[in-house]
This record gives sequence, C-alpha cells and structure tokens, in this order.
Amino acid sequence: MAGSGSLGASRVIRPIILSGGSGTRLWPLSTPSRPKQFLPLIGAETLFQQTLDRVADRSRYGAPIVVANAAHELLCAAELAETPGATLILEPIARNTAVAIVMAAAVALRQDPDAVLLVMPSDHRIGAEAIFHRAVSLGAEAADAGLLVTFGIEPTAPEIGYGYLEASHPHPRHPGVRRVDRFKEKPDLASAEAMLAAGDHYWNGGIFLFRADRFVEECAFLAPEVHQCGIAAVEHAATQGSVVRPALDALQACPDISVDYAVMERSAEIAMVALDADWSDVGSWDALAERAGGNSTAVMVDSSNCFVSSSGPEVALLGVDDLIVIATGERVVIMRRGRSQEIKQLAAASANG
Repeated sequence: MAGSGSLGASRVIRPIILSGGSGTRLWPLSTPSRPKQFLPLIGAETLFQQTLDRVADRSRYGAPIVVANAAHELLCAAELAETPGATLILEPIARNTAVAIVMAAAVALRQDPDAVLLVMPSDHRIGAEAIFHRAVSLGAEAADAGLLVTFGIEPTAPEIGYGYLEASHPHPRHPGVRRVDRFKEKPDLASAEAMLAAGDHYWNGGIFLFRADRFVEECAFLAPEVHQCGIAAVEHAATQGSVVRPALDALQACPDISVDYAVMERSAEIAMVALDADWSDVGSWDALAERAGGNSTAVMVDSSNCFVSSSGPEVALLGVDDLIVIATGERVVIMRRGRSQEIKQLAAASANG
C-alpha cells in the first residue's frame, strides 16, 4: 500500500529510539540500573544523547518517540531535557522489540496518520553521520511506497556476534535499494568468513525505516498476538503529558519476540539500503576497545594491545599483551582480548560467588 504522498521537504521522518536493553555485555560498567546507553563510553556524551543528536535536525526529523524501561524514567527524562516535543513510552515489563515498535507506531499514528518511522537502538555509534542521513534519504521513497526497509551494515570482518542479511538483487523500482534474499542467524567463524568472501552479505544492525501504518498492518498479518497486545497496551495506557505508560496486563499477555523474528524475517515486503557509516553497536568490550581510543588512566611498560577502562584507580600494566582491564567501584575485571563476548559467564559467576 503506497503512501498518500511522496516524502519531500514538507514531510519529516519520525525517529523511534529503542532503549530497553540492559547492556549486560559491558558488565561491570553497564548494569541493569544504568545500562550502556546512559554511559559516556565514546566521547563526552552518552550513547543515548548521541542518538538524539543524530536526529536533531527538525527540517529532516520529527521529535523522537522513545520506548524505554520504566525503571529508567529519570535517566530518560534527563537525556530528553533538551529535546522538546519528545514522547516517552515507559514499558512496565520488557517484551522485546516487536511489541515496542508496535506501541511506538500506534502512538505515532495518533499524531500523524502518514507517519514514516526511523527505528534505531539508543546504544549504537555512527561515526559518519552524513553518510547515515544519505542512506535514510535513499530508503525513504521505498518506505513511503510500502516497503519495510532495513539498513545492512557493510561488514569489515567475519564477525560472529551479528546476524547477517543477504541482499544480492537491486530493487527494480527503487535505485540504491536491494531486495533482501534472506536473514541469517549469528554464524560460526567459517560461515562468517565465507559470507564475507562471497560479498552481498551485510551485518544486521537493527535499524529500520517504514510507514507506521504498513508496519502495524504487516505485524497484524504475521504476528497477530504481538499486534493485538501492543495496540491494547497503548489504547489502555495511562498518559500524562508526553509520557505514555502502557497497560501492564496487555504486555503480560504478549509474546517475548524480536521484530526480526516476528516480522522482518517473515515478510515479503523487505528491502535493504547498504550502510557504510562507521557503525558499531558497542556491544562488547572488544568493540569498545576498537572505538574508544587511548587509555588515559593507564600506565603501560613493555605491554601492547591492551585496553584499560577505569572510573577511579590508576591501572599499571607491566609485560602483558592483549588484555582488557575494567576497574569500576570495588570491582576489577581482567580478560583476554577477543573473549569479551563471554563476559556474561563471568558476571554470573561473580553474582553467585
């Protein structure tokens, strides 16, 4: 179903910022009470604030709708203090990204029946923002025509921590847009190396662009339980000013499922725009070590390829290589570089210790 008009100077895209993650892969710095999006991990601003800044041009983007954990209400309010017009949807319980986007779409449609949504996590970094905006503009016409557009990150390594998109065929009606042949789950190393060598494979970065009505329509068809629960949660929400508190009973009945599993991997209306914009999900200490630069709090002698993050004590290293060291509060964590994806095991062992 095509939109009622083409996207142009008079139309703006509505950012949907998802902030429900707990950031456990950056333990012990990131915690459930203050997950990674609320931390200044790269630069002086938090990842949340960097996401808001990315869509601050009101000639291009509307005021954001943020979907967040209700436990983070004060943290979100502080981040949004300089963002007039923002809407905050506070989830009483988490039920993953599918229903979060349904709720955001329902709220957006109340305000604009022709709303086009740019869905983004709140905890990613994009270094080349001009390229990002060009990619959004490239996908906007396809989105307005009724396609569900995803952004495939140009891979730089055979990463096993990401899902992949295979997109080998240009879309016949939308220049610069590709058809998505298939979604692929997180691979083993050999499979990741093969996909990188084959080309036409992209990391699934979890950034989407579509008309709100089309997403709601597709979710109703492919994941009716999620659709029903999300719509009911908004219809029976407690709303005060710009804060929406969805109905708990509706969300309790909702399947816990991601938007990829519920809709994107099952829809016949998926398209992709390639994105090479210095992207990172900052999803592990290894990823952060690659992006964050130097170790201002560390003293190193006869040591190489080490990354140190300390919120207090000076860390000194002698005669060691390939380590990640995190010192925060009363906890010090030391791990070999390349193994930070296993940190959940360490966090669990510490909690049970």
